[in-house]
Amino acid sequence: MERERRGVGGILSSLSLLCVVLDLQLDGSLATSQAEIESHLEMGRKLLAAGQLAEALSHYHSAVDADPGNYLTYYKRAAVYLAMGKFKSALPDLSKAIKLKPDFMAARLQRGNILLKQGDTQEAKEDFEAVLQSSPANEEAQSQLERVNELDNRLEDAWEAYDQQDYVGSIALLERVVELSPWDPSVRELRADCYLQVGDLNKAVQDLKPTAKLRNDNRAAFLKLSKLYYTMGEHEESLSHVRECLKLDQDDKDCFSHYKQVKKLSRQLESAEELLREQRYEDAIEKFEAAIKTESQVELYRKRAKERICHCLSKSQQMERAITVCTEAHQRDPQNPHVLKDRATAYILNEEFEKAVEDYQQAKELDGESEEIKEGLERAQKLLKQSKKRDYYKILGVKRNANKQEVIKAYRKLAQQWHPDNFQSEDEKKEAEKRFIDIAAAKEVLTDPEMRQKVDAGEDPLDPENQQGTGHHQHWPFEFNPFSSGNYHFKFNFN
Repeated sequence: MERERRGVGGILSSLSLLCVVLDLQLDGSLATSQAEIESHLEMGRKLLAAGQLAEALSHYHSAVDADPGNYLTYYKRAAVYLAMGKFKSALPDLSKAIKLKPDFMAARLQRGNILLKQGDTQEAKEDFEAVLQSSPANEEAQSQLERVNELDNRLEDAWEAYDQQDYVGSIALLERVVELSPWDPSVRELRADCYLQVGDLNKAVQDLKPTAKLRNDNRAAFLKLSKLYYTMGEHEESLSHVRECLKLDQDDKDCFSHYKQVKKLSRQLESAEELLREQRYEDAIEKFEAAIKTESQVELYRKRAKERICHCLSKSQQMERAITVCTEAHQRDPQNPHVLKDRATAYILNEEFEKAVEDYQQAKELDGESEEIKEGLERAQKLLKQSKKRDYYKILGVKRNANKQEVIKAYRKLAQQWHPDNFQSEDEKKEAEKRFIDIAAAKEVLTDPEMRQKVDAGEDPLDPENQQGTGHHQHWPFEFNPFSSGNYHFKFNFN
């Protein structure tokens, strides 16, 4: 028996010793854990003060994980979330802090502010009233409670105006509502609908864009934005937003259907612009015409395609066709300076200088900053002035885009026709001499690249005013004074 008592006593003694050791280890562990928590909180505070929010948040995460029952740690982490603009993440932390400590009024006040901005007026009201019950003199809670009531009243009036189709009145009321609850997507969606009703698509887009981020799965907002951008002629933005919809659900039928339409049109327009840059004008025109067939409902795309076809035709120097298409484009879009500029270019090629000047003047009124339009107007005015004097293209009877071979061919024909030796009477010879000199001068000018460039710029390279003392006839291919009587000994070469 004595041996058994000693054995039991030994066991109890060993257990007591083990408990003491365990208690010491636990106390040491708790002390270490608490020290780590304090360290994380202190580092979080310093980083938050320094504006290093992501790093501060990481330390608060560690503090919450180490001590999930500390209401103050949740509150501090919520403060970081708010500083980062992540109010949705802050809200659960504030609610957890309140659950752990129901009389924590600072957290209630902060949660009420978030709920108010989200448009959750009933829950916000409960928080503000709880704060006032605990502290009746709290001015912030009293002020916020008044805003809750104002928000409810204005929103009710806004819906009433909307139902009565008073969209302008509803917009006016919703301005303050959005100010009070900027994180409520339904309010912005209502105002966006009002803007659509009054035809202000840009402001509707401005209201809808935030709603796509305010909801976790807002495919409807992305699709609506995409369709709005498409209607506004901004197919690239449209494509970007419909892709966001498909990221959320690639099997969304409405989004996928719209995506195919926008993608097809975008490809056609991009391909057409690339062909235009490569100066493949007919191929570009074909692509722009295909784009018109792809989208026959949205007028903006038809206007744009017609404008670009007009540009292609003016660049490819198809004067008559360019004038016809550009005129149609101008009728569709009278305020487009690019169409007027391109039609003016075609008018110049068609030697209708007065019309070219008129178009450039209108284009300048619409876009007074464009250097290209200013230079075009100056050139058209010079050509108009020159056409009333001596027009080398008309003398040879060739178009302004005639190549060198066409110029020489016209010259040979006219030179043979008007050579003075072909005429008998003195008067006829004088007239022929005058015509022959003009024909030869026209050939000389139009086959010389430098002089022809001056002509196309509206200058006369053989005008005495432009010779700067070098002699009026220095470029003429004759070894005689054309104004001395009786001298018809031309040395002229048909080559």
